[in-house]
Amino acid sequence: MNLFSRGTSTRHPAPTVAPRPAVADLPYSTGLDPALAALTGEWAIDPAHSRIGFSVRHAMVTTVRGAFTEYQSRLYFDGRDPARSRAEIVLSTVSVDTGVEQRDAHLIGRDFLDAAAYPRMRFISTAVQMAGSDVYRMTGDLTIKDVARPVVLELTYIGHVDDPFGYQRVGFDGTTTINRSDWGLTYNSRLAEGGAMVSEKVRLQFDIAAIRTAPVS
Repeated sequence: MNLFSRGTSTRHPAPTVAPRPAVADLPYSTGLDPALAALTGEWAIDPAHSRIGFSVRHAMVTTVRGAFTEYQSRLYFDGRDPARSRAEIVLSTVSVDTGVEQRDAHLIGRDFLDAAAYPRMRFISTAVQMAGSDVYRMTGDLTIKDVARPVVLELTYIGHVDDPFGYQRVGFDGTTTINRSDWGLTYNSRLAEGGAMVSEKVRLQFDIAAIRTAPVS
């Protein structure tokens, strides 16, 4: 199935569990807790219950929020040693959705993401550290328009559960703030008062529910 088809509805169907989704990675845990150690293994983001989004100040007084509705994930969580956890998420740039068609068309055009030339964005983790109880700091490389730069995500472990459909689920929230011009997203127009129409700072948000995709090794 082509996960990056623009024709795909933003209402995702119920998730299917793949037998083994090609190497995966992602961290969130409390290391010494035996219950979390039992969660060690491979996971994949459930798009029906997750949101990979962003927010940015517009015209200095309002905030525009959007999300990427099509993406692939490869996750690995190590509850015994969080530093061994890893994550990779690949997003379709053309799938950006702010709820306004004209604005979305501008965002995927050459002024911003240039989706025709750069159809993918990618985050690959490079390190994970515990930052507190249920809080983790994941460093990784974010690639936009073929520019790769390091970012740091602050991740909060939400919890885990066996749902009524037989899936093992784990949840976490993550956030980071970037300067879009560092990735070549330099388009801007100025207000009559002299301020920027679109802020340079963009807050990225990861509200994730992940499903186990393979048994514990």
